[in-house]
Parts: sequence; structure tokens; C-alpha cells
Amino acid sequence: MRGLKQGYKWSLTVFAATLMLVCVQARAAGASTNRIEIYKPNPAYWQYKGKPVLLIGGTQDDNLFQIPNLKEHLDLLKAVGGNYVRNTMSSRDQGNVWPFKKVNGKYNLDQWNAEYWRRFEKFLKLTNQRDIIVQIEVWATFDYYRDNWAVNPFNPKNNINYTAKQTGLPERVNSHPTRTDNNFFWSVPAERNQKTVLKYQRRFVDKILSYSLRFGNVLYCMDNETSVTPEWGKYWSQYIKAKAKAAGLRVQTTEMWDKWDLAHPQHNPTFDHPETYSFVDISQNNHQKGQTHWDNAQRQRARIADNVRPLNNVKIYGADTGRFGNDRDGAERFWRNIFGGLASARFHRPDSGLGLGEKAQANIRSMRLITDKMNIFKCASGNNLLSDRKSNEAYCLANPGTEYAVYFPNGGEVTLNIRALKKPATVRWLDIMKCKWSSPERIKGKSKLTLRCPSKGYWAVLVQ
Repeated sequence: MRGLKQGYKWSLTVFAATLMLVCVQARAAGASTNRIEIYKPNPAYWQYKGKPVLLIGGTQDDNLFQIPNLKEHLDLLKAVGGNYVRNTMSSRDQGNVWPFKKVNGKYNLDQWNAEYWRRFEKFLKLTNQRDIIVQIEVWATFDYYRDNWAVNPFNPKNNINYTAKQTGLPERVNSHPTRTDNNFFWSVPAERNQKTVLKYQRRFVDKILSYSLRFGNVLYCMDNETSVTPEWGKYWSQYIKAKAKAAGLRVQTTEMWDKWDLAHPQHNPTFDHPETYSFVDISQNNHQKGQTHWDNAQRQRARIADNVRPLNNVKIYGADTGRFGNDRDGAERFWRNIFGGLASARFHRPDSGLGLGEKAQANIRSMRLITDKMNIFKCASGNNLLSDRKSNEAYCLANPGTEYAVYFPNGGEVTLNIRALKKPATVRWLDIMKCKWSSPERIKGKSKLTLRCPSKGYWAVLVQ
């Protein structure tokens, strides 16, 4: 017991010293203006370094800090117009390292693996230098189940710090995370209050924050596709925000639930409790297809209309190589999210998503081509301005009287109401997969425009 108390005091001392350093560095960097924040004029979006920012991206992996070609990958993302990545604190892939040091065949949770944290710090520096926003997932759910749990340092059979008998943690978990059979996620005070486990969980989170709080380009998500008690995510969101506040900082947090249906009660803690979570990640909606995908997201936008917050999509599923839709589904979801007024869209890693392959690159380039010509932060979903429209045929983003953009998943023809536009309209078509604009066409004296795609395929049109 004495050793446990000494270890806990040592941990607090180290964090206090780190916190002091973070405070000094944060003040020196102008932390109040250089951090990712909710955009006050339109809180459906983010702002960074004092300017509104649309987050789009795609990457080859989830735990990006562990990949060998990190710099080149981030440079490619930046070159095609991307500025948004996902980073799970995961160690389950070949070539990855775990956060703790291994001594005589077992991990010591009181000692760090310097290589893990070197990689993490390098990742934060490289993304910060490129103005790329990072959405961290603190607890990589799948690292704590099945074969991954068998080698995880937190498993009592793999460390020298506690036993299964002392903690109640299982040594084997052979079920899928949706079964929630690993009580590692029940350690918090409002549940089992397993203080020994919680001590080391806090130590891990403190170590993450000792690096991440120094950088203003970080968003925090508690888990990946979790099905556990809401008390778990609530505890860690409050914990992280309190640590940031002690450093004179403010951070943005969310949780990612497993259910594909956003109306499921599992999602209520993020939608209904802005005091706990400042934004909502709705990535699991990206399992839905076609018009249903759009309708589900729009219902949730209406749900939070009295307390608007960013709706993020850090994972967009869909690739011919995966199980959750094909290439077309992935591309359509990407465009429907942004044209639906959502704050972010990132292609999920292969094989379940398009990653940063050629098709993802083309879609990111074209999205940036069209949104850079608009003030998207004054726009909102404008499907009510479309007529003669079939299901999933076209989607409109508009600031009526100023500008309108329409996305066509596969060609088509619709009528756009531009009655509020008092000046002649300029119409430009964008061939999405070729990242190429047509010549502008000037149109006078019309209250309605017939928009007919030049051909089948992915098209967008800008009317200003």
C-alpha cells in the first residue's frame, strides 16, 4: 500500500511539473487564439487560429503516429487540400510499439516506452506545422479485446503492477467489444471505482496530455465505437477538460458510439449533454447509404438546433475492398456530409474506406476547389430549393441570394430556385474526378435554373 501511495504521489508530482511547462509554452504560443475552437458566428463549424475552417481529409491508417512514412503522408494530404486526420492511441498493428516499457518479459506500467512517445510527439509537431487538425481517440477500443487484449500491457498477466485477483480484470476476452465483456472500462468512480486500474489509466491519459496540450490543433474523442457505460466517457471528458483548464486552456471533447442509427439512445449522451461533450462525432452514420444517410444526419442537425455544435465525421466508410459499401458509397457520403452543413469529413483507412488513395485525393481536391470559392460558413443545407428531384439525385448547399452549390452523385437534372438572387447568375460546373472546372456561363433574368449535368458521374455546380 505504501508503494502504491508513493507511486501515486510521484505521478502527481511529474504531472504537476509537466503542467507548469505546458502553461508556459501555451502562453508563449498565444494559446487563446491558436487553438481549434467552435466558430462563434456559426457554431456548426470550427475555427483555427482565429479563422473558420472546414475539416476534410483521408489517411492510410488510424494510429497515424505509428506509421513509418508519416511526413510524406502528411505532405500528400496537405498537397491535395486536406487538413484533418484521425489518430487512435493504438498499438495493435504490425510494427507498432506499446506505451509502456517491457522489463524481463513483462511490462512495467510505471515506466514509459520512450519510442512510443517520441512517435506521438513527432506526429503532433508535424501536423501542427502543417495546420492539420488531429482528432485523437484516447482509448482504442479494439486494443482491449480478443487477440489484442492478450498482448496489451494493461492485461494483468502482462504487467508486474497488479494481478487479475487484485483488480478483477480478465486475462482473456474472446468476445467482440459490443459485448462489453472487459471491465477495464468500468474502473471509473461512478461504476466499480477500481482505484488500482484507474491510477494507471490516469497516468496514461496524463502522459498523452503532457504532449497534446502543448498543441492547439487537437480535438479529443474518448473512444472508438464504444458500447460501454456512458459514465466511462463522461469521466474522461471531464478529466481531460479539467486538466486543460488547470493549464489555462480549453479543449473540445466528444465520444464515438457504436450504433449505426443516430436515433438510438446510445447516442443521447453526446447529443443531449453539451456540458460534457462540446461536439458530436457521427461517424457511424457513414454506414448508411443514399438518401437515408443524408436524412439521418439532417434529423440530428435539427435535434441540436437550439444548441448548435459541430457534427464531425472522422470516419467515412465505403470502398470496393471493404464490407461497408463500395467506392461510390464512400465518395457520396463524403460529399453529402459537407453539403449537409457538417463540420468535417475524412475517408476511413483501407480496406474499409478510400484512405488517401487516388479516388480520395480527387474528391478532396474537388471539395476544396468548390468550397474555397464560397463562404461555406454562411451556408446551410438548401434541398428545399430543389425541385424535380429524385431520391439521392442531388444535394444543395446555399446562402440564398448570394450563392448555391449542388452536388450530383451520378449525373441528373434538377431545378434550382434562385429567386433571391437579384443579380445575373454565374454558373460553373466541376468535374469532380478530374478536378476540373468548366468555363463560366452567365445567365440573366431567371428565378429558376434547370441544372443538367454534362454527363453521368460525379458532378458539382456552383451558382453565384
